[in-house]
Amino acid sequence: MELTLRIATELHLKRLIIGGFPRVYELGRIFRNEGISTRHNPEFTSVELYQAYADYDDMMDLTEELVCGMANEVSDSTTMPYGEHTISLERPWRRVTMHDIVKEEIPDFEFDLNDPSTLDAAKAAATAAGVPVPDVQKCTTVGYVLNACFEELCEPKLIQPTFVTDYPLEVSPLSKPHRSKAGMVERFELFATGRELANSFSELTDPVDQRERFEAQAAKKEAGDEEACDVDEEFLSALEQGMPPTGGLGIGIDRLVMLLTDSPSIRDVIAFPLLKPDA
Repeated sequence: MELTLRIATELHLKRLIIGGFPRVYELGRIFRNEGISTRHNPEFTSVELYQAYADYDDMMDLTEELVCGMANEVSDSTTMPYGEHTISLERPWRRVTMHDIVKEEIPDFEFDLNDPSTLDAAKAAATAAGVPVPDVQKCTTVGYVLNACFEELCEPKLIQPTFVTDYPLEVSPLSKPHRSKAGMVERFELFATGRELANSFSELTDPVDQRERFEAQAAKKEAGDEEACDVDEEFLSALEQGMPPTGGLGIGIDRLVMLLTDSPSIRDVIAFPLLKPDA
């Protein structure tokens, strides 16, 4: 029997929601083919949870409750030092769309995600703002350009807890289309200390749409994109049975512990981390 290490618990937990469980979660080890840095380790711990008849707004509220509860348990305070910064977890946390936060860095970024004719202008604006040319040139849609601008110009500056919401559809293959914004999905990521701590969606429940997105991801993988996924026929078969509206949330436990313990490196909070070999 050929076995592989898991890269997420997501699809199996969603199948439990389809099977009738109203709320499910799993806390455990995940494995990714990623490099080693102060923020990344190929083996790490996450918690993923899914709640029927909830959406990403509910997941934002739940994230605040969970993180603030943990902070109060370990330090009796929602204010704590992290390096040279003082982090305040006092609720409510800032909520801002990806488009709006990119506009803080590029005020004239008004390009329509659904209009391919604006792609060249969006690329030019991104390059002028300092996004590396190779990152810009590989973008095939305005949505990818928007995401590249956010990651390069905005993410490192998010020191206080911030929910960045409403992502381009292209970078969110498992998220539900936004109920009022074409080309966007109902997704947020939580950032603090300049790094991502959590990721959440209003989950995609349409099996036809999900198949189309899986097939698009499989084509990218065939073309050499190592982060793209394959078509999961077992999950699609389950989804065809009917999945209720669902909110999903994943929290990186190691990065959260880094914040709560003022640890500068993920290696400081993982027992027996993978290290680079001696030269």
